[in-house]
Amino acid sequence: MQKLRNLSLAVIIFFLLLSLYKHRDNWLGQLGEELPGLPTRMVTLHSVTPDAALLQRSGPVSYAAAVRQAAPAVVNIYTTEEIRLHPITPDLFFQRFFGTLPTMTQKRQGLGSGVLVSADGYILTNNHVIAGADSIVVAMADGRETQAKVVGSDPDTDIAVLKIALNHVPVAHLRLDPPLQVGDVVLAIGNPFGFSQSVTQGIVSALGRQGLGINTFEDFIQTDAAINPGNSGGALIDALGNVIGINSAIYSRNGGNMGIGFAIPIAQAKDVMAQIIAHGRVVRGWLGIGLAMPSGMGTGPGSAQQPVIIDAMVQGGPADQAGILPGDQILALAGQVVHDPEQAIHQIAALKPGTQVHIDLRRDGRVLPLEVPVAERPQEQALPAPAAVVNP
Repeated sequence: MQKLRNLSLAVIIFFLLLSLYKHRDNWLGQLGEELPGLPTRMVTLHSVTPDAALLQRSGPVSYAAAVRQAAPAVVNIYTTEEIRLHPITPDLFFQRFFGTLPTMTQKRQGLGSGVLVSADGYILTNNHVIAGADSIVVAMADGRETQAKVVGSDPDTDIAVLKIALNHVPVAHLRLDPPLQVGDVVLAIGNPFGFSQSVTQGIVSALGRQGLGINTFEDFIQTDAAINPGNSGGALIDALGNVIGINSAIYSRNGGNMGIGFAIPIAQAKDVMAQIIAHGRVVRGWLGIGLAMPSGMGTGPGSAQQPVIIDAMVQGGPADQAGILPGDQILALAGQVVHDPEQAIHQIAALKPGTQVHIDLRRDGRVLPLEVPVAERPQEQALPAPAAVVNP
């Protein structure tokens, strides 16, 4: 009997120890809460509230609010151009027997994007989106569609202004200040390949890009936000939903996005739009000269010590009438030292037609001051884009 009792006690102790071993983590955890000095295997997790200032500096986790603010003012643009095709054989023999052969026509479709910038229905887009179009249809984010008329365009900056006659249209918020910084988060909104209201995200990769050969006047925002065919004329916005640029071109070897896109700064686009609305065109100064750096020299601030050379003249133009000669070097224009051709072109364009500008030249080793009349810059046709630069 005693042996049976001892066996029963041993079994009970065994199961008690087994139970304690199986629940050792819970038991030690509770003991650790009561005796903080006792080492345990438990790890206590604490919920923390993120620092609001740190979160603001780091940026939002989602840009949905920014898109909700900007997207309603971004429109899809559909264009139709009627192309006249001449008869294959306009031979007099055939005309004698069959009469004048009819001219055939073919319709070419195009698509792009635009940004509503006023309650009056004015839309900013690219000139290359609507150039040559016989019909322009604007599709709103809310589903409404309407015909648009061209108020005017400026091939020199690739900006065009449209107008629609709809009530209660959403208007984009334009960010003219503070200035952008490289690294700022940006979003591109548009109609790529006809996929309306598409949004892509990236950063500002560079500012003030020039010399691409796309437009006469270039001051591009470079971004890696995906821009594809159909995005042209759409909005580039900041992380708060404010429009900072009009998407215009991409660098590509195959026609698709390669992470290098270009947008026209909204301040430049707004100034061009204001002149188009006021005058039907952009009024710029013009001297009738072509500019270049000395042979073997680059452009930009690093070339500030090198004068700009006049390498071409328009016969009978303002500079020609004032006695300027090819090969003359421009030292200063309206009292400002000239650093490079791009800078000089912008300075001349800012001059008021009908006035005179003081130019300091160097010719044959001596400085020659001249007063040159300023004319209005003729309207130019859009420049063909270089092979690696695509107007999407």
